[in-house]
Amino acid sequence: MALAISTTLQSTFADAVEWTRKALADQGFGALTEIDVKATLKAKLGEDVEDYLILGACNPLLARRAIDVDRQIGLLLPCNVVVRADPAATDTVIVDAMDPQVMVQVADQPGLRAVADEAAAMLRTAIESLSHTGSPT
Repeated sequence: MALAISTTLQSTFADAVEWTRKALADQGFGALTEIDVKATLKAKLGEDVEDYLILGACNPLLARRAIDVDRQIGLLLPCNVVVRADPAATDTVIVDAMDPQVMVQVADQPGLRAVADEAAAMLRTAIESLSHTGSPT
């Protein structure tokens, strides 16, 4: 099983982040957390890496349903979405969303598959909207 639902965009990093936020919001996901990996690695280790941002995407209704099935599922929430510059190509940005089916593989509880299927469909729609247009619709 693949870990991610992905697309590659020809854009600036800033535009890709903006478009990704909008695509997620259009599917009912908010970004609860944001980790600027580039800034963190520079500050903590003095290391330079390409632009790399982790968004902790959450759809509250889906999260509630998953938590109702298994209280420990919070260990796998929110769904991470990574927006990262391709170090091998200028103005190329990769957007990866964690495939919620991974949650089912890790916590094989009855009832989680339906939630994961719905979350995966919504994330797939968000990511595909980026790949079809290169910008939000």
